[in-house]
Amino acid sequence: MDQNTRDIIMREFRSGSSRVLITTDLLARGIDVQQVFLVINYDLPIQPENYLYRIGRSGRFGRKGVAINFVTKDDERMLSVIQRFYNVVVEELPTNVADLL
Repeated sequence: MDQNTRDIIMREFRSGSSRVLITTDLLARGIDVQQVFLVINYDLPIQPENYLYRIGRSGRFGRKGVAINFVTKDDERMLSVIQRFYNVVVEELPTNVADLL
């Protein structure tokens, strides 16, 4: 997309007229929208540093947020790298996911 199209899409997302934003690591550090409470990672980032920037879009300024990662067998190594990098455990999605939101 050209920059003008990206600007329009971000404006729509920030205003709430568009409720879903699909992006790549290109915008991992460039999104600051307070209303985001759910981030879904269709794939894990290539660089572990970008994981925090991605999921940091949810739960901003002390609010609750949820990050869901789709992880395949091929992603397990990167997930381990991310967990070691941040010294955290990324848990499996619980059955009561609605209670997290």
